[in-house]
Amino acid sequence: VPVIESGGGSVQAGGSLRLSCTATARTGIIYAMGWFRLPPGKEREFVAGIIVRTGKADYSDSVKDRFTISNDYSKHTIYLQMNSLKTEGTAVYLCNGDLSRHENGSWYPASGAWGQGTQVTVSS
Repeated sequence: VPVIESGGGSVQAGGSLRLSCTATARTGIIYAMGWFRLPPGKEREFVAGIIVRTGKADYSDSVKDRFTISNDYSKHTIYLQMNSLKTEGTAVYLCNGDLSRHENGSWYPASGAWGQGTQVTVSS
């Protein structure tokens, strides 16, 4: 499921940013969408995911209580509201439009459903 991301930018620690991600095709097959991030010099990590029909959300422990993922089902769009940003939040944030969930609770992103990524830079 191809997606288009928007948002991101630079902010000081403690600030807020909002990311958006819209699925542009095959929207009827989507079970879940979500966000991952790629910090400089580190591996990609899961940030948040949402089941699009129910709105049930899941977060990594590092962002829980600070980030909120939501969706507008009619617009095939998800949002990531990021509050109280920390410098370790600096990363390329990547949306995936086709998530599945393993029985152990892990989220698996489909390889062909990534967006182009959007840079988030948090300065101290």
